[in-house]
Amino acid sequence: MELEQKIKGLAKDFFDFTVKNRRHLHQHPELSFQEENTAKYISKTLIEIGLEETEGIAGNGLVVLIEGSNPGKKTVALRADIDALPIEEQNEVPYKSKNLGVMHACGHDVHTASLITVAKILNELKSDFEGTIKLIFQPAEEKAPGGASLMIKEGVLENPAVQSILGQHVAPNIPVGKIGFREGMYMASTDEIYLRVIGKGGHGAAPHQAVDPVVIASHIIVALQQIISRNRNPASPSVLTFGKVQADGATNIIPGEVYIEGTYRCMDEQWRAEGLEKMEKMARGMAESMGGTCEFWIEKGYPYLKNQPELTRRTRLAAEKYVGIENIVDLDLWMGGEDFAFYSQVVDACFYRLGTRNEAKGIVSGVHTPTFNIDEQALILGPGLMSYLAISELAS
Repeated sequence: MELEQKIKGLAKDFFDFTVKNRRHLHQHPELSFQEENTAKYISKTLIEIGLEETEGIAGNGLVVLIEGSNPGKKTVALRADIDALPIEEQNEVPYKSKNLGVMHACGHDVHTASLITVAKILNELKSDFEGTIKLIFQPAEEKAPGGASLMIKEGVLENPAVQSILGQHVAPNIPVGKIGFREGMYMASTDEIYLRVIGKGGHGAAPHQAVDPVVIASHIIVALQQIISRNRNPASPSVLTFGKVQADGATNIIPGEVYIEGTYRCMDEQWRAEGLEKMEKMARGMAESMGGTCEFWIEKGYPYLKNQPELTRRTRLAAEKYVGIENIVDLDLWMGGEDFAFYSQVVDACFYRLGTRNEAKGIVSGVHTPTFNIDEQALILGPGLMSYLAISELAS
């Protein structure tokens, strides 16, 4: 209880520090793989705290170690993502984005500012825990192949080896002051699908003299949906959505080709591979059977995110002690993607949600929207809880 109160006190004491950092980051967002100034700001702030960080991992990534007594006993990692989105902000707030067309619309400014404060809290409490806490400031969560995959390839989970990792993400659908958890499957794998259906253009009044790629493309789109509905196990969620279809013909012109873009999401790595294989085979075969051809290519995205059950149960129990059981909520499966999933595939992981919604203040917009914002009271709970969870996991 004494340590819990220390952490809560420090989180409150450092609230203005956290808000200052969050607002600076919000005003100066940078896109995936372009976070040079963001990384410099994080590095400068960590050095001012008195910490030595490792820069340049996966481009703009940073890592800092907080070593308690007996640092070799166990290592727990904490991750924050630092990139922003190509969205023009519509909020009229003093800390509105100064970079036109770029916005922290997914809360990564919150994640980063919180983890900076976690570093400050843990640095004050090094004598109160045993083991090592590794703080990961990760670039490029929003863009494939994902900064997490690159940081893992460059050894971020080694030297010292990480036994478990925690990630915290804003939740605009959860009231501020509450925290969400889910064991096991949580978020979906994400792959991008691109097709070019090639036929033979011609006059709309003489379709017999053409090979209509619009008709072929229409059959392919419907047929691919049937792969999902008739081949996958209904107990395993799976989604296929086509959001872009371009056919540059006219009322009386059959175009020569149709271009299609879509996304495929699921929560089973074996079915993920099988589904993609079946879709490519069907698309190519159907186009050929109708006199055309189909180019089919895949941009592999993130795997599905799984919260290791035992770690998640321990983390949830620790959160109940910190915020009260009445402030813990259950999360539903979510077909969105998150590159934290890469960590969850190689080490015990728990990805939980920090409530940021406040209807009384009109803070209700979802992530990836131009009016997304948070109730900044979450900037007390976020850093404090993450610090407490990390120390609790070291002691488990």
